[in-house]
Amino acid sequence: MAAFRDIEEVSQGLLSLLGANRAAALQRRLLGRHEQLLDRLLEKQEAGEQQVREILAAEQKVAQSLLDAKERTHQGGTELQQLEAELHRAAAEDGQLQADLLQLSQQLQELRELEAELHRQEQEVDEDTTVAIPSAVYVAQLYRQSSKIEWDYECEPGVVKGIHYGPSVAQPIHLDSTQLSKKFISDYLWGLVDTSW
Repeated sequence: MAAFRDIEEVSQGLLSLLGANRAAALQRRLLGRHEQLLDRLLEKQEAGEQQVREILAAEQKVAQSLLDAKERTHQGGTELQQLEAELHRAAAEDGQLQADLLQLSQQLQELRELEAELHRQEQEVDEDTTVAIPSAVYVAQLYRQSSKIEWDYECEPGVVKGIHYGPSVAQPIHLDSTQLSKKFISDYLWGLVDTSW
């Protein structure tokens, strides 16, 4: 602005000199001053244009940085949403695992109680059988001695199988209890026992 005022002053001075018809030297001096002012104005204009170019480049750089920051923020937001979704899934899985763990703990407690009950029942059976075993063994031995029958305990269910060691010859026993009555089987077996003692 100051440069334009200077130019205006110089131009008015030139006009007044021309109008007053003064000396040519003064006119040349004013024209030289005018040229200097124009040169300064051009330099300032070029410097201003350079500053504008630098400002535009800086603005472009800042705008690009802002766009990059927005993109990073968007990506960060997306990653944050993904992390929140994963955290939600992990919390749900943790809840399910906690429920499963509680259920397993309850089942383990029930198994321990059943084990304790089984152990108690085994002790009761042991106490009962300690008295009964000698008499059961005695009865079994007495029955074997008197009947002379050796039973096959590995035969299939529903079959009475064994060997009767009679007075003269061993005789196999093979009776199907699904086809024969219990009375017949009992009579048959008692018929094998030797009554002459």
